Amino acid sequence: MQGRDIDCPGPLVGKTGVKNVLVMGGSYFVGRTLVLELAGNPKYSLHVLNRGNAPVKHPGVTQLICDRNNHLQLKQTLEPHRFHTVIDFCAYTPEQVTSLLQTLGNKGVQHYILISSSAIYEATSQLPVAEDAPKLTSPQPELGPAAHYGFDKWRTEYASMARCKRQGIHYTHLRPCIIYGKFNYAPRESYFFDLIRKDLPVVLPKNDLPLFSFVHVRDVARAVILCLENNQSLDAVYNLAAPELIGYSGFVETIGQVMGKEVCVRKQSAEEINASRIPLPFPLDSHLLYSGEKICQSLGLAYTPLKIGLAETWEWFRQTQIAPDE
Repeated sequence: MQGRDIDCPGPLVGKTGVKNVLVMGGSYFVGRTLVLELAGNPKYSLHVLNRGNAPVKHPGVTQLICDRNNHLQLKQTLEPHRFHTVIDFCAYTPEQVTSLLQTLGNKGVQHYILISSSAIYEATSQLPVAEDAPKLTSPQPELGPAAHYGFDKWRTEYASMARCKRQGIHYTHLRPCIIYGKFNYAPRESYFFDLIRKDLPVVLPKNDLPLFSFVHVRDVARAVILCLENNQSLDAVYNLAAPELIGYSGFVETIGQVMGKEVCVRKQSAEEINASRIPLPFPLDSHLLYSGEKICQSLGLAYTPLKIGLAETWEWFRQTQIAPDE
């Protein structure tokens, strides 16, 4: 299927060349960022499908309210519409992808973009992890509630490839590493913002060896847009990971710099941190390092430096997440 033009005639692309795009999710973090980036773009007619818990209220964006896990409801909701591209932020199981693409089977979809995860990779000493590295072959019970997440994401990718090939649809899979930035609901950078702004000590592991890859949320959105607009993305997979290698100390030091605050750091062993149930957001004893170079070479993505991304994030957090009287 390589080389086929992703622009197509008919109702999928209007008379003015506007592409009809369906975003699955789109209300919270990465999806919300993408919707804001695309909402004013005259090249796209944007539809956002989710359960309506966080209404999408942007000019030019049509919200479709539906539980994607209810196949009949999904079919009824999508029946009146035709889409050129589907961008899926909330597919966690093979069944969700299969149900969606089956429902859109005769709707002429040309391109399916799945937001996957770097959690699909097996642990390896070959770092940074590239796109062709070995994938998980089973759940990870040591991760507790997240035991099935990475394995199910890989199964979902596999189902996507198989279903797209069967239906003659191009696919792109994006595998972001640790995402940070505006609208982040996960207690990652916000965990440290809260401690530092209150002048509380920040407990960090004595072993500062574990290094991590990060990607700014806006870079994930930009990657999706590049995939929308470049045929090089067809039937391709990309990690999304900035080249900086950051440990706990470097991450917290950078946050202190952008906040203009001195940080009181206390070092403890991993055993002490676990025993005290201190909710540090990243692993204490293993690297999470990924190569995000492929998409730079293929599509021209430029990553946001961590200090710039964290400064933007802190400004948003300061203005929107802190009560005026604090």
